[in-house]
Order: sequence, then C-alpha cells, then structure tokens
Amino acid sequence: MFYTIRHRTRFRYSTFISESIMEVRMQPRSDANQRCLKFQLSTTPRTQIFAYRDYHGNTVHHFDVPGRYNKLDIVAEATMDVQPPLPLPEALPDGAWADLDAITTDEDHWEMLEPSHYAKPTLLLQKLAHELRVERRTDPLTLLRELNTAIYDHFDYAPNTTSVDSPIDHALQEGRGVCQDFAHIMIALLRMLHVPARYVSGYLFHRREDHDRSEQDASHAWIEALLPGLGWVGFDPTNNLLVGERHIRVAVGRDYADVPPTRGIFKGNAESELSVGVQVTSTNEPPPEDELMPMMTWTASPPPPDAEARKQFQQQQQQQ
Repeated sequence: MFYTIRHRTRFRYSTFISESIMEVRMQPRSDANQRCLKFQLSTTPRTQIFAYRDYHGNTVHHFDVPGRYNKLDIVAEATMDVQPPLPLPEALPDGAWADLDAITTDEDHWEMLEPSHYAKPTLLLQKLAHELRVERRTDPLTLLRELNTAIYDHFDYAPNTTSVDSPIDHALQEGRGVCQDFAHIMIALLRMLHVPARYVSGYLFHRREDHDRSEQDASHAWIEALLPGLGWVGFDPTNNLLVGERHIRVAVGRDYADVPPTRGIFKGNAESELSVGVQVTSTNEPPPEDELMPMMTWTASPPPPDAEARKQFQQQQQQQ
C-alpha cells in the first residue's frame, strides 16, 4: 500500500522571539516492511535545514531561525510504501521464555529493559499488573496479545485528559488517556517481566470500517516488543491491534522523551500556542522515479549547540 502524509505544525508566540533552534522527527523510517519514497520538510520563515541519524536510527532534521519572528510553520510531506508484515504464529513454542532470556543477555537491548523517564514502575502500575495478571505465563507472544487487549478494555480513550509530560500515574488514576499513555503503561509492564519494549511514534491510516479509537488528524504511538524468533513485533493497545499495514513508523526510542516530533529552544520570554494537523491518505501509485529519495550519507550526531546559548535560551518541548 502507498500512502501520502502531510503533517503541519504551527507555533504562535505571544511576542517576538529570536535565535531559535529546532529539532524535528517527522521523516518516516525506511526499514522492516516500509520504505520512505519521498520526503520534504519546509518552514515559514524559510531556513536552511540539516539532517542526521540519532542513536536509535531515527532521521532528525534540525534548523535555526536567526531573525525575530512570532510565527513558525513546519510542514512535513512524505510518500510511503508499506507492505503487510509477516504473519505471526498463534503462539510461541515451549521454552520461549528461556529463549527470550538468552537473547536479552546481549547488551544491545539493556536500555529497552530498564525504566525510562515516562515508562517506570509505580505503586499504581504494580496494582494494575496484579489486576491484569501480568506475570510470566503461557508464552511471550500469547501474553502480549492478552495484555494488548487488557489495556484496551481497561482504559477509556479520552483526548486532552493528559499532556505531553504527564506521568503514567495520571492515566492509571483516571482510567483514561491517549495513545502515548497506553504505550508507556504497556512498555513499563513488559519491562517488569524483563521483555525488551520500545516506544514507536508514527501515523495510522484510518478507515471508517475499522472504528479506531485514536484521532484521525493526529500522530499516533504504539509499542514494539522483542520476541525470540520474531524480532521486534508491534502492538497497538489504543486500538487493540497487532501493528500492520496501516501503521507507519516514524521514530523509535525508550519512550516519548526520545522521539518528540518537535523539540526546540529559543531566546525570549514568550508563551507559545501549538496547533497540529495530520492527513494520511492512500494512493495507488508511487511517485515518479525522478522524485524518489536519493541515497544519503548521515553523520552520527549533530554538532551540539553552544553551551552558553543553552543557558540563555528558554526550554520548549511540544507534542503533536
């Protein structure tokens, strides 16, 4: 299936700001069952945009706007080729838990096993784990299927009840939240069982017949768990889905703190207002050959901003 994606972000500031630096994670990944055929990022005011790959393999664009302004528009447009993932077995064979423990001895996975900023154990999480019988039983794949459904059934989907920096206890106490909350809760539960789990930001193509709970005009979040013999397998607890052809991966990390769509700092004392619009449509044809993305060479990491500038700038972080 081919998709076109348009993701527009608008910042409005209460007064003029200057010397801003912004990072953007909006380019979908080219790996597993998907390929980014075309991507374009533009800003108003116009500025020169650079890119690098972060530690998790995500594409990060960054730019600075040196002049004074009180409005910033960021538009990301992509064309994707997404194939159905390989079918999963109904269950994993006997000994799968031991096989999982064997592959997690590899130091490459330690950070997806440890608590992180938004996905860490709390008393309320332990209470939920007891209610949902989150323990090593049956086999890892069967347990993940059950947990995916249990989170869907246990929580109501309610936009605007949590914010970008809400801890998981907020959703746990209220019994409702959004995709980011459900992903963090599932990741934290899996790590308690020593199952490597990571956060995925991206998009979901909505169809009326699917009755998805997540919002159509916003980005989406789900999780991936490392399973023996299968690799990283995606689960969408917001919609009680196994991740499939309708899911488009943008970035992966330990939790949301690793993959915000926008993160920036600026010089000035202003309040900001954020508005976001996302449109995902299916298309039958890929872009012409001459419009396909060329192969690119990436640097390992960007040059860090001046330390003194960091002290002077006001921190700003927003969620789509």
